[in-house]
Amino acid sequence: MRLLIAEDELDLAEALTAFLEKNQYTVDAVHDGATALDYAGTGDYDAIILDIMMPKLDGLQVLTRLRDMGIAAPVMLLTAKGEKDDRVVGFNAGADDYLPKPFAPDELLARVRAMLRRTGDYKPTVLRFGSLELDCGSSTLRCGAGTERLSGREFQVMELFMRNPQVILPAERILERVWGWDAQAEISVVWVHISNLRKKLACVGADAVIRASRGLGYSLEAAG
Repeated sequence: MRLLIAEDELDLAEALTAFLEKNQYTVDAVHDGATALDYAGTGDYDAIILDIMMPKLDGLQVLTRLRDMGIAAPVMLLTAKGEKDDRVVGFNAGADDYLPKPFAPDELLARVRAMLRRTGDYKPTVLRFGSLELDCGSSTLRCGAGTERLSGREFQVMELFMRNPQVILPAERILERVWGWDAQAEISVVWVHISNLRKKLACVGADAVIRASRGLGYSLEAAG
């Protein structure tokens, strides 16, 4: 899936791009409204994320022109403006979603996935290891008839394991990949989430376990 991000805060644009690419999206990032309109006008994007306060053209102007051009890709507005009247203006201009800053990256990801599902073109990825499945569209862990919904952080940790089965991942790497934006996070939060995931793996009757290698990290391995 291909996304366009238009955000004039360079650090935020870079962080958003890295986070979404980590979650298997192709991302183009631009930093002003005029460039956003040029890129989005090609119609090559599955979804568009627009900051409202941008130079040259603001996000609402870009959105209005895109809809006038017949570009129907779902659009999320990112802005520090969170009042009801601002949201109404955005939705009336043709926005599909509206996310006030500051926001958690996993909420952004969930909202992007929800927008794409509503278009009817979204085909969620299902990751598999043995008979264990992780549905990336619904954040659901499955094995046979057993299912467990995962929280946003649990999903991100489990996705990291499922994309790197039988690879030892140091706790520090998991912390950086999943909590990279949260400077207050400590390594203990990784241990807590791995403990929770182990319980959920047991609940679904998974034939896989998260094993600890002393002094090295954790890995997803076949049970037994």
